Amino acid sequence: MSTQYARHFSRRRFLGGLTLAGAAGLLGLPPRQVAAEPPPETTTLRLIRLPSLCSAPTEVAGDLLVGEGFSDVQYVQVSASPDGYKALAAGEASMGLLFAGSVVTRIDAGDPLMLIGGIHVGCFELFGSERVRSVRDLKGKTVAVPALGDSRHIFVASMATYVGLDPRSDIHWAIHRGPEAMQLLAEGKIDGFMGFPPEPQELRAKKIGHVVVDTGTDRPWSQYFCCMVVANRDFVGRHPVASKRALRALLKATDICAREPTRAAQLIVERGYTPRYDYALQTMEEIPYNRWREYDPEDTVRFYALRLQEAGMIKSTPQKIIAQGTDWRFFNELKKELKG
Repeated sequence: MSTQYARHFSRRRFLGGLTLAGAAGLLGLPPRQVAAEPPPETTTLRLIRLPSLCSAPTEVAGDLLVGEGFSDVQYVQVSASPDGYKALAAGEASMGLLFAGSVVTRIDAGDPLMLIGGIHVGCFELFGSERVRSVRDLKGKTVAVPALGDSRHIFVASMATYVGLDPRSDIHWAIHRGPEAMQLLAEGKIDGFMGFPPEPQELRAKKIGHVVVDTGTDRPWSQYFCCMVVANRDFVGRHPVASKRALRALLKATDICAREPTRAAQLIVERGYTPRYDYALQTMEEIPYNRWREYDPEDTVRFYALRLQEAGMIKSTPQKIIAQGTDWRFFNELKKELKG
């Protein structure tokens, strides 16, 4: 599950990594100011590694995390979002980038998770067959998801609830993983599939289905964070300085993805995250990584909590979710420090 990358960086290599930003201002605080902060309480950080290209900031952040004092950065490889939540809840991982709606369901279930910041909007795209032209057209249709409770299931359920459908009775859920589901969509055997990078890029390249909802451009989904930084609650409680420093590196990496998409795409290919540079570059250019300063992450949590409560998928009120599972102090401080 866990892959550790040795961190034997010379000062020259580390500074070379920082030049990805193209300008000193991209990296936020002056080095002397960062050095004046207390060191992290731990030098070990374990990040969730999902097979979605939209999680690129976790890969791009490598050298930046070294600069924040983490000498031992590990990646916990998971194949699906539920495995990521389990790893975080069990303390096997420190933090990761996961879909906001899914995290809300796990906080409601009592998992010791803490949302600490937003990263980007718009990585998911809902594809449909010729029989589906809008979300309302999903009524009575079949949508493929890897598992009930997976981020794709939760996102489509949120969309259905928003337009007045009951996802429990109005949609037939078929359990199929990504590659199989895309083939079934091509054959007309399912009517809906929610994809995240590189799946939308592949579906468009192969002319399979059509985009029903692009969460990067279509309201209201484009107005709320998709992927957010979620951490193990105990890690944040015991390591507040480390949590802020890790979040700073992830936000700087997000800016790099926005401002230097070609270099970021090449970096994640070099790190073995994906073999397809073309899909990586499309992802970097299409996802609005440059908008994390514009949104209030609490609005995102409230929005999804309301949708999921309406869908009968959580019992807690939005206020309870926010009180028990969020801590925005580091994010709000870094918004001021890392001015765009």
